[in-house]
Amino acid sequence: MNHSRRRFATIGAIALSAALALTACAAPGDGGGDGGDGNGGDELTQVKLQLQWLPQGQFAGYFAAQELGYFEDEGLDVEIIPSGGDIVPQDALANGDVDYAIAWVPKVLGSIEQGANLTNIAQIFQRSGTLQVSWADSGIDSVADFEGKKIGSWGFGNEWEIFAAMAAEGLDSSTVEIITQDFNMNAFLQGDIDAAQAMTYNEYAQLLETANPDTGELYQPDDFNVISYEDTEGAMLQDAIWADTERLESDEEYQETTVKFLKAVIRGWVYAAENPEEASEITIGEGSGWGPSHELWMVNETNKLIWPSPNGIGMMDEAAWEATVAGALSAVNESGASPITEEPPATAWTNEWIQQALDELEGEDLDLTGEGFEPIEVELTEGGN
Repeated sequence: MNHSRRRFATIGAIALSAALALTACAAPGDGGGDGGDGNGGDELTQVKLQLQWLPQGQFAGYFAAQELGYFEDEGLDVEIIPSGGDIVPQDALANGDVDYAIAWVPKVLGSIEQGANLTNIAQIFQRSGTLQVSWADSGIDSVADFEGKKIGSWGFGNEWEIFAAMAAEGLDSSTVEIITQDFNMNAFLQGDIDAAQAMTYNEYAQLLETANPDTGELYQPDDFNVISYEDTEGAMLQDAIWADTERLESDEEYQETTVKFLKAVIRGWVYAAENPEEASEITIGEGSGWGPSHELWMVNETNKLIWPSPNGIGMMDEAAWEATVAGALSAVNESGASPITEEPPATAWTNEWIQQALDELEGEDLDLTGEGFEPIEVELTEGGN
């Protein structure tokens, strides 16, 4: 891997100190808590964060904030809850099972239209990481070339960018065969689909860490055509932090906890940007099943989706929000369904709490916009090991 290393031993020392500090905490209470600041032996506020998938580099900033004691510094004891597909994050939040949730915007817009009272309080991913990957000789160079082809999609709300991009091209979904693919590239490699859905930080790497049976060497980027939905009118906002709208409006303790939580998350993502290798080791330690080169690729590519954030990490770009809503309104899948049928309420997003968190961190030695961010070069190995 071609990048600079920093000694990782310091993380263990920091984590040990955090663990010792936590032994003085009282038993967990419910989210919202007392808003203690974690100093002088104050009881920590218990918070539950629901992820939308298993531990991996996509969530490196949250795990870094936990491991390095950033949550504790804000007086919080945060439980990070994985999903793996068995838990719908926005449902867990709407049901009151957790305090905050990570989920893609179009998925939550659908839940809001169905009655969930949720608010996007931090748009962490500033751009889409979804790709459609085909073989270099497939003739699939743009979304317009999907007509008559077998196009892979995971479903479960991950498909809306595909249909929004098709709508922008005037393609009727009936002219494209949508094939449900697993969360891997096996069907594509076996020739069952013409173009596979992939995330920049995961499935695309799976291709590049696979050996070409004809050569015995790993596949290279020029073996594939890659369509990035970020470059289409189908691009939609993805990972965001969601909160309970009613609690934000009426619960002062929850408001205070929200700002503290966001401050720690910001620190976590700044750390992941500046220390991608250490951040990847943290996520592996938290239970990621990926090999080290794949995990490092994942952290690096996730950082590219976050940074730069010219207005500050987590700030909503209103134009990107409006484009996401427009895409969600135009997208029609093969069964005639759309994620939403009307404009979402004004309460669906706010910059109030992330702006307050950024303001409170101003003046500290933190690159809050990613002005100095530089991705590293990651060398993938076979199988991501």
